[in-house]
Amino acid sequence: MARRSLMTTIKRGLLAALVAGGPMMAFQGAAQAGQRYATPPPVTLSPDLTSAWTLQITPRRPSRADRWRAKRPRGLQRQRKQTYQAVRVPKKRRTMRTERTGVRLASATRPTNTLRQSITPNFKADLLPTTVHWERGDKPGTIIVDTIERRLYLVLEGGMARRYAVGVGKPGFEWAGTHKVTRKAEWPSWTPPKEMIARERKKGRIIPAFMPGGVDNPMGARALYLGSTLYRIHGTNQAWSIGKAVSSGCIRMRNEDVMDLYDRVPVGARVRVI
Repeated sequence: MARRSLMTTIKRGLLAALVAGGPMMAFQGAAQAGQRYATPPPVTLSPDLTSAWTLQITPRRPSRADRWRAKRPRGLQRQRKQTYQAVRVPKKRRTMRTERTGVRLASATRPTNTLRQSITPNFKADLLPTTVHWERGDKPGTIIVDTIERRLYLVLEGGMARRYAVGVGKPGFEWAGTHKVTRKAEWPSWTPPKEMIARERKKGRIIPAFMPGGVDNPMGARALYLGSTLYRIHGTNQAWSIGKAVSSGCIRMRNEDVMDLYDRVPVGARVRVI
């Protein structure tokens, strides 16, 4: 009985103490919990986990593709690689074509040997006829041939002139003077002087004593005869010689240009070669 009474007394004392100090202990526990979550302690890893985690975050060695992308500008990294494909074209058409994924890029036509070349090739812009200002006081309708400049001027109204590129006499065959157009001819024939025939024979070149008019005739499409001389303003079958000094004294023009001049100039027009 005495032992049971002692135990009962102890339990009642502990219960009373617990009831009396419960709110204070609960408050302290809440404060400690708040402090624990407000300032969490640093996280540490045990040695057995550190090794495994390090292996996971170790960067892999960059590949060749990664290094190539790093060197390219950012704008080019998003472009797809373009693939080109040669397209087989029938030989009959004689065309070359390159295509990219079915979209035509370019086309070029090969010239064939069977095509007849034009009498006059493509000329530079400064060799084509043009209209310029003329303030030398010459009467409209006058033809001025500047052998140094290698240009022919047809004086127009209003202080203007029509300018053409010409070929002139080679060294030793230059001349100057004033004449009138005494005759005009379309697709004229050619009768070279005996002196020219003998001179060319010494060079090993045989030229005919007479050649009818036509595309192969050195006189070209039109001719304007100057006075009673052997000199003429005429076309040519050697358009490459325009702008050069290669003739035997005549004034050469492109066939297109001499035809234009032929329609503008009447017989009796004054021609001055300087």
